[in-house]
Amino acid sequence: MEFQLDRDIVFFDLEATGLHVVKDKIVQIALIKYFEDGRKPQEWVSLINPEIEISKDAESVHGISKQMVKDAPTFKDVAEELYHFIGSSDLAGYNSNRFDIPMLIEEFARAGYDLDMDSRRTIDVQKIFYRMEPRTLSAALKFYCGKSLDNAHDALADVVATVDVLKGQLERYIDTDIEDPNGGIIRRPVRNDMEALYQFTNDFRMVDATQRLKYDRNGEIVFNFGKYVGKPVGETLFKNPQYFKWIQEKDFSHQVKQIIKRLLEDYKQNHKS
Repeated sequence: MEFQLDRDIVFFDLEATGLHVVKDKIVQIALIKYFEDGRKPQEWVSLINPEIEISKDAESVHGISKQMVKDAPTFKDVAEELYHFIGSSDLAGYNSNRFDIPMLIEEFARAGYDLDMDSRRTIDVQKIFYRMEPRTLSAALKFYCGKSLDNAHDALADVVATVDVLKGQLERYIDTDIEDPNGGIIRRPVRNDMEALYQFTNDFRMVDATQRLKYDRNGEIVFNFGKYVGKPVGETLFKNPQYFKWIQEKDFSHQVKQIIKRLLEDYKQNHKS
């Protein structure tokens, strides 16, 4: 099966020093780029020297040690090449919306690059799987493709498996409707259409990848955490500038910090005396 693309799409996977998308760093990254014009897919893969310790828990999962990455390039060393490789492509992965994408945004920000997420679509293959057949990537590969996942948690092996799983999902659910949470019917949500998959795998109530900010029923951006949960962001920060300062100094994602800065400025502009 060939993907029907209206723009380029990059499937990718990260291995990291741990699970904190702000504090931890990438130790391996692998990408496969599919082109809208049908050119042969292009791979990009590298170990990365994170310049911090790799947690024992993380190493036990992906098997990448400090010794293995000591001579590898840092993320900053490869940031420009990687940034241009991704370009304006859509992004896809397995659990990528919650982990890989926010971590990649942070790494790019530290290297001086702003990975614009407003103009690209994201497709999280795990969300299709969990909504249709809740299991793991290994089980998904077995279920959809009849294959075993060798070298699990090697970034490139996981990317290849993710691509295979999506192709299997597209074939299996080509004519499948599902019931939505409100009792209605979603017609053929899993089909060979990247816009449809984007719509199906994303929660558009959430504003940022780490789900710290969300839209309320009136379409206003509100806090999704802490003492101001449910409160409008711009108005709250205008009335309590110390809270803005606190967020900027704490381990919130680069994306969150940029969004709240913009919302505060917008509120100030709209409420000039």
